Amino acid sequence: MTTFALVGAGLGLASARRFGAAGHGVALIARSTEHLAHLTDELRRDGIEARGFPADVLDPAALTGALQDAAKTLGSTGILQYSPVPRADFMKPVLDTTADDLSDPLAFAVNGSVTCVNTVLPGMRALGRGTLLFVNGGSAVWPRPERAGTSIAFAAESAYARMLHDALAAENIHAAQLIVPGAIRPDAEHSSPQALAERLYALHTERGGFRHFAEPTPA
Repeated sequence: MTTFALVGAGLGLASARRFGAAGHGVALIARSTEHLAHLTDELRRDGIEARGFPADVLDPAALTGALQDAAKTLGSTGILQYSPVPRADFMKPVLDTTADDLSDPLAFAVNGSVTCVNTVLPGMRALGRGTLLFVNGGSAVWPRPERAGTSIAFAAESAYARMLHDALAAENIHAAQLIVPGAIRPDAEHSSPQALAERLYALHTERGGFRHFAEPTPA
């Protein structure tokens, strides 16, 4: 089995548990070493091989190093989930947003995802297969003027991910995006952590189209 690399802990343990239960080693990448230690302890109690690798998505060198260390420790990354949680200051109103305000959101959503893909792609090509999963909020497809930073940055990330979907299909590397329009809540029918984890696992195994929605969308 290959490694499942989770960049960002927005879905908590649910995705890691789902892919780990299928036999994949789990590499967790986030800024907080304390948080990583807690998550890996939880997964190991469930019998899942898991390791934490600290890195900030705004630091390309650290992010590259974490993913390389994960592959050396757990084996080649066959599945990458890019789902870091955006900072609150990324969501300023559009009329209050300057060019400088967009630097970190774009680095977070675009530079970070490009860094991750470029790091894991050689391993996927060597394996002859791979899955790239991108998780975004609703502003990726429905721009919200009160959340300009994420609306712009997530749209750019979506364009990049869509191009990957088309460019890598012939190499048996599947890129897919899951849009989660609202909050992730334990009591939500479609957007609970467990429901989203099952959906992401299905995107990996079924390998259908590019964009998918956690919640039913209007006709």
